[in-house]
Amino acid sequence: MAPKPYPTKQKLLRLFPVVILLALVFIQIGMVAAADQEDFEEILSPLTTIYNLIKYAATVIAGLVMLFAGVTYISSGSDPGKREKAKNMVMYVVIGLIVIWAAPLVVNLILGD
Repeated sequence: MAPKPYPTKQKLLRLFPVVILLALVFIQIGMVAAADQEDFEEILSPLTTIYNLIKYAATVIAGLVMLFAGVTYISSGSDPGKREKAKNMVMYVVIGLIVIWAAPLVVNLILGD
């Protein structure tokens, strides 16, 4: 049997999501090209405020955990398990603080701003 000269309904249905996706991509590219720096700053302003709130709250909590780790280390006596637990707590708090405070620097380094 000879092939049909017109596409079948199934082929059109398979092509439809691809066409929709391409249309959405082109619309998005057009919107990004039309946006200027002020629009991005307006969008990022609330996110920066939330990030700063979380960063300072985490720093306060980290200070309390460091205090608890210090008390645990001092009161451990001759128990090596408690000492190791306190050392690990301090290490994880320091690593967490470095990650939280260095995140904007890494983002700016990657974006090249």
